[in-house]
Amino acid sequence: MPRKGMRSLCFSPETPLFQGSVSPSSSITSPASGFSESMIEQIIDTAAIIVAKWDGETSPYAKVTSMFYESKREAMHFIRSVNDLRKIMHFLVSGQDSGSENLIRAQRLMQIAMKRLQKEFYQILSMNRAHLDPESVSTRSSRTSTQSSLSDYDYDASPDYEIGAAKESISEVEEVSFMAMSDLKSIADCMIGSGYAKECVQIYNMIRKSIINEGIYKLGIEKVSSSKINKMEWDVLNLKIKDWLEAMKISMRTLFTGERILCDFVFSSSDSIRESCFSEITKEGALLLFEFPEVVGKVKKSSPERIFRLLGMYTAISDNWPEIETIFSFESISAVRSQALNSMARLSESVRLLLLDFESMIRKDSSKTTVPGGGIHPLTIYSMNYLTALGDYGNILADIISDWPPPAISSLPEISFYSPVSNESPAAPISDRISRLIIVLLCKLDSKAKYYKDAAVSYLFLANNLQYVISRIHKSNLHSLLSKEWITKHEVKVNQLATSYERFAWGNVLASLPANPTAPMKPAEAKECFRKFSISFEDAYWKQISCVVPNSMLRDQIKVSIGRKLVAVYQNFFDSHKSTIGDEKSITLFVRFYPEDVGNYLSDLFIRTLTSGGGSSPSSSS
Repeated sequence: MPRKGMRSLCFSPETPLFQGSVSPSSSITSPASGFSESMIEQIIDTAAIIVAKWDGETSPYAKVTSMFYESKREAMHFIRSVNDLRKIMHFLVSGQDSGSENLIRAQRLMQIAMKRLQKEFYQILSMNRAHLDPESVSTRSSRTSTQSSLSDYDYDASPDYEIGAAKESISEVEEVSFMAMSDLKSIADCMIGSGYAKECVQIYNMIRKSIINEGIYKLGIEKVSSSKINKMEWDVLNLKIKDWLEAMKISMRTLFTGERILCDFVFSSSDSIRESCFSEITKEGALLLFEFPEVVGKVKKSSPERIFRLLGMYTAISDNWPEIETIFSFESISAVRSQALNSMARLSESVRLLLLDFESMIRKDSSKTTVPGGGIHPLTIYSMNYLTALGDYGNILADIISDWPPPAISSLPEISFYSPVSNESPAAPISDRISRLIIVLLCKLDSKAKYYKDAAVSYLFLANNLQYVISRIHKSNLHSLLSKEWITKHEVKVNQLATSYERFAWGNVLASLPANPTAPMKPAEAKECFRKFSISFEDAYWKQISCVVPNSMLRDQIKVSIGRKLVAVYQNFFDSHKSTIGDEKSITLFVRFYPEDVGNYLSDLFIRTLTSGGGSSPSSSS
């Protein structure tokens, strides 16, 4: 039953057969027994007065004036009179009085009234294009969602059609939208109830479809073929994808959302009509919108970097999927949902292929140029930039590769030093894929390390690059995609590589000193040890002074480790045997490095190419 203070404008079993056109003193029989002759004539006479007033064929005033804009109260009176006229016609027809003068007169009035309502419907739609644009409608809907249904508004209770409490919370623009929607619904309910649904729908579809098509055009969405896309330069295609991403955002937030809200409201009295209207108005534009990603996904030649644009499009559809299902829920427009799914499937396939292309690119990198000082290889920087950017799409990637068969470990390069994800605790497919790509990179770097002539620098190169990889993992979303166990294992490998560097770079220097640096020694033996130490230290220093360690923590770790092993041993040897070789003059002659000199030179390591130049000469400064 309608709520207190509200009135339903459409005929229903609960609605009285007659609404307010006859005075209370009129002779009215009960609804069950029908209408009296005098009541029928009075209803028709009342309708004739207002219908004639707004007949554009006979009234110059009506021809140039809008009934709904001129007087809202009179427009509602017109609607009620037409509804009453319809009930009289139903009554006369059901009584087999189809040839009566009253029925013929009522039919003629109904035709005139419907013509007038068609004009009003068209005028409201046309004159309120700005206020009934999808953005205004979607905004108004969100602001008034808690208000009572507009279709139940009691026009009698508010003669001037003041919105009252409902309009206190909305802006002037939203109020106009509010009123226009209510007027359209009143007319649509009346025309549909009177058997003029076809005429009403034709007007609505014509105007609203032009608005949606115009919106799609302004957003830059157009039909584009695969052949045309394949011929486009990347810069042009990239701009089109950017435009599409923005169009997707606007379309789902306002364009299609607003149209669905308006269509559902205006044609709330008929599920079939609101479905057919929405489908007719939006289907073509929506298909254009959702076809584009599928076409882009079919591009034959594409570099690995373009994966991020594809992921962006996939994300846009995926994030909006609940809205897509809701807005395009009608069966008659299921093709839109299917197209969106097809585009996601095509994008998924393309993303997988680009991931394989990225792996292949790493494997096929054949550059033999070594990085000076064992620094970070350009391939490492490029690959980690790529992978960390992929990490930002972790959830989307997880969805895309969830049903992708896991990579075969046997297909990895033959190297046991680096570890894929542990087989003992199977990881998610996304973790498998990311770890695989990193292992392929590390294996390629291992092969490049062999181009260094100095084994020590090759180990430093590997330590630097692995540390760079781990640092980028910690500072990006990759750390949430790879297990702590995997990261920890490779942090240990950095330490192992650094230890190998120390052994190859400074092993000969340590070997020049006796195993027991404080053991008694003859002067000649002491002099020879000091000589060997000086030669080996200077040789090692000049080889390693050009090396770099960009990561400050790793740099300090290596320096401290070398200093702890080398300076401490040499300090003990120096303190124990400086007096053995003679007086101060002899010490100056045979001892080229004091312990503090060794410490100072070690502090200069790994930073020269990061600043200004080479290190000072140990021999010259001594």
